[in-house]
Amino acid sequence: MSVAAIPTPALAPTAQQYRIVPWFLTTIIVIHALAVVAFLPGLFVWWGIPILIIGNFIFGSFGINLGYHRLLTHSSVKMPRWLERLSVLCGVCCLEGSPLWWVAIHRMHHQHSDAAEDPHSPQKSFFWGHMQWIFTANPQRDTLSTYEKYCPDLMSDKFLRWLHRKDRWVQIYLLHGLLIGVIGTIIAFLVHGFTNEALWLGAQIFLWAFAVRTVYVWHITWLVNSAAHRWGYQNYRTNDKSRNNWVVALLTNGEGWHNNHHAAPRAASHGHRWWEIDLTYSFLRGLKLIGLAQEIVPVKVPTYLLKTTHAEVLPQVEPVLPDVRDTAPPKS
Repeated sequence: MSVAAIPTPALAPTAQQYRIVPWFLTTIIVIHALAVVAFLPGLFVWWGIPILIIGNFIFGSFGINLGYHRLLTHSSVKMPRWLERLSVLCGVCCLEGSPLWWVAIHRMHHQHSDAAEDPHSPQKSFFWGHMQWIFTANPQRDTLSTYEKYCPDLMSDKFLRWLHRKDRWVQIYLLHGLLIGVIGTIIAFLVHGFTNEALWLGAQIFLWAFAVRTVYVWHITWLVNSAAHRWGYQNYRTNDKSRNNWVVALLTNGEGWHNNHHAAPRAASHGHRWWEIDLTYSFLRGLKLIGLAQEIVPVKVPTYLLKTTHAEVLPQVEPVLPDVRDTAPPKS
C-alpha cells in the first residue's frame, strides 16, 4: 500500500470513537494531586523553585525541546549518539508519550496545523488543544500506517522502537521517579540522620523534583499547542493560527516563538529577532563550541511567508523544499 493512500487521522475522534483513556487520565490526576500536596503548609519550600527550574531545563529543555522536538522531529542538529540517547531519555522522563508517538503527532500537527486533521488544535476548544486530546483515544492516530507515514526516518531506530514497544517509556518514567525518591531520601538522611525531619525533607525533594516538575513541564509544553495558537503576534504569514507568545517562550526556554517555528520548522533557533530569546538554542550553541553538536540548521524562511512590515528585521529568507520534517506548503 502506498503511503499516499493512508488516511490522515482526524482532529478529534468521531462521536462513536470518542473515548477517554482511563489509565492516562488517572495518571494525570494523580500526579497533579501530588504536585498540589507540595504547596501545602509544611511541605512548601522556597528552595523547591530552583529545583523546579533546574529540572525543567534538564528534562523539559534538554529532553523535550532539544531531544524530542528539534533533534528527532525536525533534524535541526546532529549530536553524538550517546548524547542523543541521553536527551531522548530525559524527554521520556516527562511522560509525554514515546518518542515515535510524539514525533508522529507533531509532524501531523505541522502538516495540518489548525485544520480538521490537526490532532490538537485549540480552534476546537482551548481545553481540547491544551490537554483533552492527550487522554482521548483516536484509533486512527495510533496505527502502524500512521507511524510509517509520519516518521519513516525513525522507524528503523531499534532504540526508539524498544522504547515504544510494551510502553517501556512509561516504565522508564516510573523508574526515574523511584530513583529521584531514593536520591532524595539519601540526601535527607545525610542531612538529618535517621529522624522524622529526614523523612519530611525526602518527601519535599521527591514532590518538587518529580511531581511539580512533571506537571510544570506538561503544562508549558501544552501551552505551545493551546496559548501559542490563540494569543501573540506573527512575524510570518503562515497558513494557520500560530503565534509568537513571549510568556510561553519564557516558560519553555524558547518554544513559545511558535509562529517563527511554523515558518521555519527545521531551523534550530526559534527566536528570529534579536530580542526573541531562545535559551534552548543558546544551549545548543554551547554544545557546538565544545564539539558536541554539528550541522545546526540555520533559519531559512520561504519568501511567500514573509510579512513585508518586518522584512527589515527578519533573517534573510531562502526558499526551501518541505519534507516529512517540515510544515506543509500553503493550501490552495
